[in-house]
Amino acid sequence: MGLEGKVVIITGASSGMGAATARLLAQHGAKLTIVARRVQRLNEMKAEFPNAEILPIQADVTKLEQMEIVVNETLRVYKHIDVLWNNAGIMPINELRNGATTEWRNLIDVNIHGVLNGVDTVLPTMIRQGAGHIITTDSVAGFVTRPKYAVYAGSKAAVKSIMEGLRQEEGQHGIKTTVIYPGQVATELANSIHDETLRHQVATSIKSSSMTVLSPEEIAQTIAFIIDTPANMSINELVIRPTAEM
Repeated sequence: MGLEGKVVIITGASSGMGAATARLLAQHGAKLTIVARRVQRLNEMKAEFPNAEILPIQADVTKLEQMEIVVNETLRVYKHIDVLWNNAGIMPINELRNGATTEWRNLIDVNIHGVLNGVDTVLPTMIRQGAGHIITTDSVAGFVTRPKYAVYAGSKAAVKSIMEGLRQEEGQHGIKTTVIYPGQVATELANSIHDETLRHQVATSIKSSSMTVLSPEEIAQTIAFIIDTPANMSINELVIRPTAEM
């Protein structure tokens, strides 16, 4: 793969798809900025690959000033940015009748504002470079709404629209965009569900069948493929479901 030397920022890199992808890219010689709130996990990942170029940064994607630091530090160390993967997200599902307003605000802040903060902070650099690639993790929930998933699905539908607008605005300037829509993946996303019963149901579902759940490593392979596409080719949208998922 032609990943060697590519500068990639990954948010939500402390676990799941982000961590698996960081490990895969590090093995192929990419230069990484890994971003999350749990900095100890980032440092442990850096220690796994002592010969790789990995810059761990503790940051909250909902804080614009912290994402500015991420971009500025990446430029200071690596001099340019090839890829930003907006991967951080949460899924505190709940029924609307429960009026979980605090959960809704947090969900919208991370899933929508977090993406916008990533785009806002990295786009000037990519415009100046005349090249770059912004990848964002969405969900199949961006297409289909189910009971208890209304606000989460709404946040993912918003991300779909934001990324399509970005594609239309910046594709002509050499900036590539990709939205991935994973189905069920074995990650820690269920941990962000506050309702204990729902959290247990989702976690149990993830563990129950390998045919209806993808591994983070399988998503990592997909991200590596997307990053490795030529400059004149953009995979703008990609749905990645387990074969047996309904």
